[in-house]
Amino acid sequence: MHSAKIRSVRLEDAGKICEIYNNYVVNTTISFEEEPVENEEMARRIEAITLHYPWIVYESEGAILGYAYAGRWKDRSAYRFVAETTIYVNENHHGKGIGSKLMEALLSRLEPPRFHALMAVIALPNEKSVAIHEKFGFKKAAHFSEVGYKHGRWIDVGYWEKML
Repeated sequence: MHSAKIRSVRLEDAGKICEIYNNYVVNTTISFEEEPVENEEMARRIEAITLHYPWIVYESEGAILGYAYAGRWKDRSAYRFVAETTIYVNENHHGKGIGSKLMEALLSRLEPPRFHALMAVIALPNEKSVAIHEKFGFKKAAHFSEVGYKHGRWIDVGYWEKML
């Protein structure tokens, strides 16, 4: 991956991001969405999120192999210094360090004073997501049993937090 780079997302990346994300939507319980996201909807999400938060992609030889972004944690104004992190890597490119590079780049864009704390919401079990978040200093803060239902089964959710 000699020509790999991390860059800010562009609206025209929506289709390639959908290819990565929709695999998780359709085939896993990692995302709690149950229907594939259309390109137009992903473009709308990119536009809305990037008004106030960073969204980056990992690109290699013209292909997007992963992406990460931050978004609003909760709607109430007192939460304005907290962001929720999200990271997805193409399933065929796990174990190549892409997730770590994305996380490092995302964290460099989420610094005080704009942000005080970061949250990660992880459907469990998800050893890869837990591992990457803990590698970068996130600590488990909560565990909710059977709060999601997808693919005919109940799913636990954990919250990981990182103080900046």
